[in-house]
Amino acid sequence: MSATPRTPALTRVRRLDMPRLSRGIGRSGRWLVAGCVLGIALLTGVMIGPAGLTASGVARELLGALPGVTLDSGLTSQQQAILWQIRLPRVVLGALVGATLAVAGAAYQGVFRNPLADPYLLGVSAGAGLGATLAITQGGGIGPFGVPLAAFAGGLLAVSATYALGASVGGHRSSTIIVLAGVAVAAFFSAVQTFVQQWFDDSLLAVYSWMLGRLSTNGWSDVIMVLPYVLASWVLLLLHRRTLDVLAVGDVEAASLGINVPRVRLVLVLVATLGTTAVVAVSGLIGFVGIVVPHAVRLIFGTSHRLLLPLAMLFGAAFLVLADVAARSVVAPAELPIGVVTAFVGAPFFLVVLRRNRSMT
Repeated sequence: MSATPRTPALTRVRRLDMPRLSRGIGRSGRWLVAGCVLGIALLTGVMIGPAGLTASGVARELLGALPGVTLDSGLTSQQQAILWQIRLPRVVLGALVGATLAVAGAAYQGVFRNPLADPYLLGVSAGAGLGATLAITQGGGIGPFGVPLAAFAGGLLAVSATYALGASVGGHRSSTIIVLAGVAVAAFFSAVQTFVQQWFDDSLLAVYSWMLGRLSTNGWSDVIMVLPYVLASWVLLLLHRRTLDVLAVGDVEAASLGINVPRVRLVLVLVATLGTTAVVAVSGLIGFVGIVVPHAVRLIFGTSHRLLLPLAMLFGAAFLVLADVAARSVVAPAELPIGVVTAFVGAPFFLVVLRRNRSMT
């Protein structure tokens, strides 16, 4: 049998496997580094706070919860309640939100071959913001899950409108048209949201509090609510990570390798948006995670999506948990909106990425 010919497209896909700053780190070393960073972030998130939880006490309490293990953690009943009902749900939710925003950002950047794309590219934030604003202005008659469900519906509606508008002007032929359609839809939804805010100005504080992002939870209910959508989004995106490497070489080359580019692009965008709208519904609008984390992972570990997506999830989870720690600590006992913390990190990073990509063109 003759060897499979090395087409230019296949050669360019293989080149994506070459890391940049981690040539001396083996494959197992990458996972070890990512796992250690995430573990340190989770432990820090659980420990930091006014309750005086110690690392050893937390470790014994968690181990004691395992079947067949009996350990005295030394924590008081009040500290145990804080750990299980406040700290752990918040840390787990932060990890879920960070991982989802990071992997969605990496997927968007791969689909559109745009290094500045993030999960809010197609109007997700504007749609979710409008939905949440409408729910908040209705007061207490919407139930405990009214704001998250309204934000979720608004985000999906915005993406649907983006694709409908893009398809009407030939968006199936160019990803640029879809991006421009997303800008138009986001502007429209933002205008409607501003109108609603001005009409119900007594709810402005609550609306802005949600828009700036927060990880305060109602126990485990928020985690349980988003978990099915997040897991589905993660699994489907990870199953397509090799396809994203093929899309990176260009639509024509990908089609020559048997990829139905418009269909794959639509599936990946919808899957990434599903996870994004789910976490935005419970966390509010937390920006820059989808830009900062994927680019940092690319710089250190390389551009192949086979590694980029899972590593972005791990580092994204760690990044947002640590950002939440900073939000809780900088002005303690008060609390900064977590979106402010991510913006402090993300805005300068965004400028660096913009300048870097400009110098490469």
